Amino acid sequence: MRHVDLEATVRGADAAAVLAELVRFDRYPDLAPHVRATEVHQTLPSGTGSSSWELHFRSGLLRWTEAEVFDLDALTVAFTQDDGDFDTFAGTWTFTQDGADVTVAFAADFDFGIPSMAGILDPIAERVIRETVAWAIDGSFPEVSFAGDLLLQPAAAATPGQ
Repeated sequence: MRHVDLEATVRGADAAAVLAELVRFDRYPDLAPHVRATEVHQTLPSGTGSSSWELHFRSGLLRWTEAEVFDLDALTVAFTQDDGDFDTFAGTWTFTQDGADVTVAFAADFDFGIPSMAGILDPIAERVIRETVAWAIDGSFPEVSFAGDLLLQPAAAATPGQ
């Protein structure tokens, strides 16, 4: 099982508003070069959601449909793949108000269920997922910083699927 973490700080924002903006998955194809398409089946104001995803991955597409649970009191979003290319894929978004800023923490675990290919597929999928989330956050808010060694390429230089 591979784990993906990303932490970002959105400056001068409200945690509930950041959550509401980042679950607008229909915008992700315009925000993240790896995202070919999304289809939102259900979202806020419902407490649950469902969306389908297509990401450029290697020389093809990575597809899945996920169920989301929105907890507006706890400022979390949990998701689990219902159907798709992963054997398992699940994670959480957590939004924490820190003074005038918001910390966004994304965490996910995935497994393709192909142990012999894990060394090849897992690192690429981890990078594509992390960058997709980072592009979405960065494109949604004017002042964002990321923890760790994440360095986004300019959009024109990003190569879908690599």
